[in-house]
Amino acid sequence: MDADNFKSKRVLIVAVPETAASALYGMVDVLLATGNLWQTLVRSETQESAFDVQIISTVNEPFLCGNGIPVNPRYAVNENPDADIVILPELWLGPDEHLGGRYHELLHWIRQQYAGGAAIYSACSGALMLAETGLLDGCNATSHWGYSDLFRQRYPAITFLPEPNLVFADEEGRILTAGGTTSWHDLAIHIIARHCSPGEALRIAKVYLLKWHGEGQLPFAALERGSSHDDALVRDCEAWLQSHYREDSPISKLLDTLDVPARTLKRRFKKANGMSLMDYLQNMRIEAAKRELEEGESPVDEVCFGVGYEDPSFFRRLFKRRTGLTPGKYRRMFAPIKSLGMIDHHASDEA
Repeated sequence: MDADNFKSKRVLIVAVPETAASALYGMVDVLLATGNLWQTLVRSETQESAFDVQIISTVNEPFLCGNGIPVNPRYAVNENPDADIVILPELWLGPDEHLGGRYHELLHWIRQQYAGGAAIYSACSGALMLAETGLLDGCNATSHWGYSDLFRQRYPAITFLPEPNLVFADEEGRILTAGGTTSWHDLAIHIIARHCSPGEALRIAKVYLLKWHGEGQLPFAALERGSSHDDALVRDCEAWLQSHYREDSPISKLLDTLDVPARTLKRRFKKANGMSLMDYLQNMRIEAAKRELEEGESPVDEVCFGVGYEDPSFFRRLFKRRTGLTPGKYRRMFAPIKSLGMIDHHASDEA
């Protein structure tokens, strides 16, 4: 690392009882190792800590975060410490749960830090805390794909993008949201590259085997999820499609079975689910195809026909649009995991 271009940055990582310890301590460990761990391993004489990393919370007393793991904050927000970088790591929150009504003083401190010039970064569901500050209003953001509906319903002023691993909210790049759980790896690499050097980011990635999720979140996202609405008619539609989505023209058949005008049903469905009936059907079919590709050995064309499509080329285009990968690449991506299961199964049989 070039000492002439190096300047230590003060990093404060927010922790509350809902915080996931893996992301919290992972970020602490990786950032504290920046500038010295690789150098130690290769016996370099030049070693400098790139970041001064501390934990901040609502109190500076020990408490337990997610899964009962202890946290001992260095600062409480009422001490009003300043930071160059503020990180909001993953939170243990359900897909319909938010932080509304909680942590007013903490949210005020985050806004104050941004106004003072700090960079604000969130990982995974930490974006829900960032959303509550109002700093994401009118901006693009990402988080774990499982919070898509929550962002649509509670934060309509935010444009939620479930596909990327990292999303900049402002032109300066001082507000950045990272996607699903292990996207804190991507966030750590970005922070080191931006605030230290790209070379050091590469060295840290090598030491920790951090993976850059260049494929984004789409290959990992569940296209078919339980509904959070209470529209009984729409629930009936969803249940009917679960049994008939592989058939020819299922939407036409669905409309024929219901004593409801097509326009009314489509409007209510879009309002309840945030997507059209056709998009919902496509998601069901592509999710079924994903399962076939993950678990089976059938050729792609057979998978296409099996989930209700007649045109393999259309199926391939749609699959890539929904998952970010071709069917063949998707199968290869998850093949190592499947092979591990087969190894475990054979080992069990031999025992």
